[in-house]
Amino acid sequence: MTSGRAEVSRRRLASGPGTLLVWLYGVMVVGAVSRSAYQIATEFDRAPLAYSLSAVAGVVYGFITYSLVRGGETARRAALACCVAELVGVLTVGTWTLIEPSAFPDATVWSDFGMGYLFIPVLLPVTAIYWLRRSRARQGDVG
Repeated sequence: MTSGRAEVSRRRLASGPGTLLVWLYGVMVVGAVSRSAYQIATEFDRAPLAYSLSAVAGVVYGFITYSLVRGGETARRAALACCVAELVGVLTVGTWTLIEPSAFPDATVWSDFGMGYLFIPVLLPVTAIYWLRRSRARQGDVG
């Protein structure tokens, strides 16, 4: 049987601002996965690195979405680690596309720090990291 504290912890990740994060990550999953699936299926030889990175981004977004919905301390830690990895990826690919644009004949989700997605790819992990760290700090207030 689950304790009341664990139930509150599970709900907390997907409540309040967490609900908006779940929604935004869900939208990013659909966008990144559908775009990369189409590009990989129809024109992979044109820009394999870009399309593969977009697929990886979609998988990362999916895992973070699942973790936020699942809730709990383990899911919070997993989501936090993925958000940090996502931010590193966005910053790395964003910088790479500015320094060496010829490496990416077509854009990825993370190109130019997510400019093609209204910079959501760079803002989302920062916001999620803040939320996940804040939700951890507030868990001590429960009970």
